[in-house]
Amino acid sequence: MIKIMKYGQVPNSEIFARVTPTVDVAGIVADILQDVRKNGDKAVLAYCAKFDKAELDTLEVSKAEIEEALTLVEPEFLEILKEAAANIRAFHSRQVRNSFVMADKPGIVLGQKVTPIEKVGVYVPGGTAAYPSTVLMDTIPAKIAGCPQLVMVTPPGKDGKVNPAILAAASIAGVDKIFKVGGAQAIAALAYGTESIPKVDKIVGPGNAFVAEAKKQVFGMVSIDMIAGPSEILVIADGKSDPVHVAADLLSQAEHDKLASAVLVTDSEELAEAVSQELERQLPKLPREEIARASIENNGKIIVADTLMAGIDIANEIAPEHLELMVDDPFAYLDAVKNAGSIFMGRSCPEALGDYFAGPNHTLPTSGTARFSSPLSVDDFVKKSQFSYYTADALGAVADKIAAFAEKEGLRAHGRSVTIRKEGLD
Repeated sequence: MIKIMKYGQVPNSEIFARVTPTVDVAGIVADILQDVRKNGDKAVLAYCAKFDKAELDTLEVSKAEIEEALTLVEPEFLEILKEAAANIRAFHSRQVRNSFVMADKPGIVLGQKVTPIEKVGVYVPGGTAAYPSTVLMDTIPAKIAGCPQLVMVTPPGKDGKVNPAILAAASIAGVDKIFKVGGAQAIAALAYGTESIPKVDKIVGPGNAFVAEAKKQVFGMVSIDMIAGPSEILVIADGKSDPVHVAADLLSQAEHDKLASAVLVTDSEELAEAVSQELERQLPKLPREEIARASIENNGKIIVADTLMAGIDIANEIAPEHLELMVDDPFAYLDAVKNAGSIFMGRSCPEALGDYFAGPNHTLPTSGTARFSSPLSVDDFVKKSQFSYYTADALGAVADKIAAFAEKEGLRAHGRSVTIRKEGLD
């Protein structure tokens, strides 16, 4: 059963304990990266055969395969994908940043120009489940940013084909190229380039421990979005909350992974007990019961706090990926939330709404990194350059001040590069 803790009566080390995966794959990943860097497509195809059991002749998904996938996906689901895509576009379109120019001083023009990243690689997990939602969430912001080339990689099945729902989502989102490769080898191919797969400037998207480690190792050669850890949910609920709903929301994340973390913070001991019992009633009904039960029993917890505001303080310390405010007036607490990836407001806003349909992104900071990082957004797919223009007279007016600054730092040549121009004016 899930652990119930009374805040203030158990050590904070237990309250704020985090899941710490212990799998060390750094050496394996380093070897894969080096192999792909050296041998290109040949290495990638060999890893596809080894890990995915797929014997491929070519890595790129053809237009014919995409067209076939669109006929294999139920028309009703295609419409759901299109509506979800529209919601995601509408939300992320508000994030677009504009270049700006400042010309309020005589002879001086300053500004910032926003430029889309030229080549972006998107990793979409495969394996035991298909994630068309990840396709939409990770590619639509890049398209809105104006990235000229969007390359997607995703592991094939044993038949050498990509799940039709994945290809349908990619078609709706406007992905430019799709390749049948997953794991660390896919990250290597995007980072270094192969005969078939273009080298990109940034890699985004979640994956398993091998993918996360590969992204970590290639960072610096390319940019990455984040290192995603196990999924997390923290529900803050008052005594009026329905324990059936609370338990269902906790399990919605617990079924992801045995390392997933599901936490309830409440000011009601009665709700704590009721949710604990309800979890035991709902777990046997889940197809992924074994995974969800391991998550709940090993990483789940119910924390009973004296007040809901104390619960907010606990949430800010944990900095969860997903935070639900299951109270009558969630907006009364919103300003007090400082650290959370995505916030779900009220009793009718389960986290799954954000996973698939509402519009805000579901690629979120985990493992407490919401203290300093943000959900994936259009900002992740642009870069900013600043520019300065001074006339000779404008530079001459401040030359002595710049020289004084440079002298203070012991960098006389810096100052000289300015004053020599003023001397030319004089």
